[in-house]
Amino acid sequence: MESAADAGVFRISDSLAIVQSLDFFTPVVDDPYDFGQIAAANSLSDIYAVGARPVTAMNIVCFPVKEQPKEVLKQILLGGVDKIHEAGALLIGGHSVEDKEPKYGLSVTGVVHPERFLSNSGAKAGDLLILTKPIGTGILTTALKAGLLRDEAKKSLINIMKTLNKDASRLMMEFGASGATDITGFGLAGHALEMATASKCTISLFANKVPVIEGTLEFLKMGFIPEGDYSNRQFCKDSFIIDKQVNDDLVTVFFDAQTSGGLLISIAPERAKDLVDALHELGHKETAIVGEVTEGKAQVNIKAI
Repeated sequence: MESAADAGVFRISDSLAIVQSLDFFTPVVDDPYDFGQIAAANSLSDIYAVGARPVTAMNIVCFPVKEQPKEVLKQILLGGVDKIHEAGALLIGGHSVEDKEPKYGLSVTGVVHPERFLSNSGAKAGDLLILTKPIGTGILTTALKAGLLRDEAKKSLINIMKTLNKDASRLMMEFGASGATDITGFGLAGHALEMATASKCTISLFANKVPVIEGTLEFLKMGFIPEGDYSNRQFCKDSFIIDKQVNDDLVTVFFDAQTSGGLLISIAPERAKDLVDALHELGHKETAIVGEVTEGKAQVNIKAI
């Protein structure tokens, strides 16, 4: 598969391919059970991004067994296995290492038909782009670590991050999407650029149509910007054209590194609204059409729309 693909796909037979991916990271929330769920959802996301069905998962754990109680580790693993079961997959083992800083994630294996999977190279000129989750988790988890999020905002943030991309993956395949990727460490802008590069096209994002988690811009103005956000913007700067009318704070959010973000789906315009409506009906209310694909050089335009 292409460079920067979300997962590796290996053909087993004419009707079966396995899909594999691996991801893990340090805690983004205080509660160990929530952390386990978020890390597992994030790991499963790469499988969903190609339209595959996860079948097995293996734990990847680093934990300071001499400094923290084993109950914390138990809760992390419980959160992970509950999310694995929600995905319809099975936990079949894993590996643990003693480390000063906790880390958790999964190695996930899925299955898909070898001729019926999606990648970030499939976007086609004329397609519309759909984003299935709001952005801003990097900024808000930074504020959370500083103890500044109220309980309701904290609960909303955690729910966004631990929500599986299961529904979005299934429906994008049913509606005949052209391509997809999940939004994680490079932010919406970075992953859109990867899609534009892999698909050899121009992607335009409609600045005022992109869903942003409530409170994100307020905390951004207070300076709660992760270091990775600056790196993302610097790395991508030569491949972006940004309308002067677009608020720079909003542009910064587009480069915000996401944890367990949504799917960015490229789909023919006549099917886009139906896909959005179907996801709304299943409770994914912030799913929105956020851009379009056109012929041209591999770049991303951020338009004041």
